[in-house]
Amino acid sequence: MKCFNRRLLFISTALILLSVCAACSQEQTSGDSKTDVRIAYFPNITHTQALVLKNQGTLELAWEDSCDVTWTSFNAGPSEIEAIFAGEIDIGYIGPVPALNANIKSAGDVKIIANATNAGAVLLVRKDSGIASIPDLAGKKIAVPQLANTQHLCLLSILSANNMKTTDQGGSVTINASSNADIVNLMDNGSIDAAVVPEPWGTIMEKSGNAEILLDYNELFWDGNYPAALVVANGDFIKEHPQLVQEFLEMHESTTSFINQNPSAAQEIVNTEIENATGKPIDAAVMESAFSRMEATTELNIDAILSFAAIGREEGFNSMIPEESDVFDTEFRP
Repeated sequence: MKCFNRRLLFISTALILLSVCAACSQEQTSGDSKTDVRIAYFPNITHTQALVLKNQGTLELAWEDSCDVTWTSFNAGPSEIEAIFAGEIDIGYIGPVPALNANIKSAGDVKIIANATNAGAVLLVRKDSGIASIPDLAGKKIAVPQLANTQHLCLLSILSANNMKTTDQGGSVTINASSNADIVNLMDNGSIDAAVVPEPWGTIMEKSGNAEILLDYNELFWDGNYPAALVVANGDFIKEHPQLVQEFLEMHESTTSFINQNPSAAQEIVNTEIENATGKPIDAAVMESAFSRMEATTELNIDAILSFAAIGREEGFNSMIPEESDVFDTEFRP
């Protein structure tokens, strides 16, 4: 199977390179120094395209004569945003909420240029919590990985739709932020009643036997048609290197097709990169289940993305709802 996967990957990479080289960048001429292309990503399954591109060296091969590619791993959106603002990152894979925050804080300079993955999060409840429906969350403790992140805003949207409020709003639902790994332990020892977590943590918690799904990936928000990860680009990089942005998106698109056509091979690659970053691979069965709860797609759901901005403004996490034209740059779509 591994030999077969390697052959698939070789063929896929070759096709990607042929596609890009058909319109090789004219930005570099003989004797010019190479352009630095600095890419940010998380070692998460929702950043699948980044992990596959990095593992296969696709960008490095395509830009061998014109660019030096650097990959930088982050564990949280705010730190990636800081690096973008500091001029240390040119292109980044990031969640929709920090992407919007970056766009707003930069007055539209940081642009969303493509989608990466959709959904990939679930609402779980402790089996002995007595929670059988959303109204049963009243008076309960719910954990999210980070306040004002994607999962938190999804949860706030659910509560609002059911006329429920958090304790800081005068309601009865307590929301606490903890790391995904800590949320697993909190659920196991009964310190929380429910949690909204991204994959693979939803599958890990479900398989532990102490938690069960209340809202699956396609029930949590926008029927699952909302982004878990997006691609953003620094405005200066877009202006100075439009051809490189175009070529990057072509490789991002081709990699997305490879992931969807060869899920087993993609999962193997992603697991390798996660093991390299964390020192521990994900169980293959967990990986397969986690992948089934998300979709790799480059298609942007602009309305869903802007709905996060609306929720964030209502909850006081951001100051405005930006104009569509200020947020997205789709000029470079393959």
